[in-house]
Amino acid sequence: MLTIWPLAGIGEITAGTDLVDVIGSAIDGSDAPLADGDILVVTSKIVSKAEGRFVTADDREDAITAETVRVVATRASESGHVTRIVENRLGIVSAAAGVDASNTPEGTVLLLPVDPDASARALAEGLRARSGATVGVLVSDTLGRAWRDGQIDHAIGAGGVRVFEDLRGSVDAQGRPLQVTLPCVADELCAAADLVKGKAAGMPVAVVRGRGDLVGDLDLPGARTIPRTGERDMFRLGYDEAYAEGYAAARRQSGL
Repeated sequence: MLTIWPLAGIGEITAGTDLVDVIGSAIDGSDAPLADGDILVVTSKIVSKAEGRFVTADDREDAITAETVRVVATRASESGHVTRIVENRLGIVSAAAGVDASNTPEGTVLLLPVDPDASARALAEGLRARSGATVGVLVSDTLGRAWRDGQIDHAIGAGGVRVFEDLRGSVDAQGRPLQVTLPCVADELCAAADLVKGKAAGMPVAVVRGRGDLVGDLDLPGARTIPRTGERDMFRLGYDEAYAEGYAAARRQSGL
């Protein structure tokens, strides 16, 4: 059975906050102490706040530009607002490069953690030492998805958690071999945890129990292994951008 519950009692996080202490205290005040195999899903916003990832930005667009490695697509709405889908320095393709302007001090925006995997490992190590339980940590962020409306939470950091469940080489119910089946269980757990955390409930941490098979050493590959980048990226550009690039290349080749 998979059980997921949010942690209450986590207040406003500021730069320098000890998240191990804050999360540990919330667990101590709950009815369920941590057990071996538990996975904590921690919203990236509180990690960024604790790490002081605030930057002064009169214009959020400037911060997005600074975090952008590659532009995938841009679209202007009827109101004139331009949405930018970009790859950021973490290899994550998302709108606005993960720059967040909500619930931040006036005149500032919040960037994603510098190294979400390192943040997750540090949290997992600290919570293991504090609780005595072998737990894992996932750092989650809300992202859109190609071809589908709406957003769900994905894993951008992982510490002591297997991010993939490799079913390649096993067989299905009819005995046929599975050749490419590689569920991203880290993303699935982050999306499931968001169902109990919510977006405005003030509960940025959830505990997942029932998938202890995914918890392991702190040196397991992190969530940085999830994004497809470089030659593995089959959807490098938006349609309009790919058309424009091809059109410009054809003109160059024809000498126009």
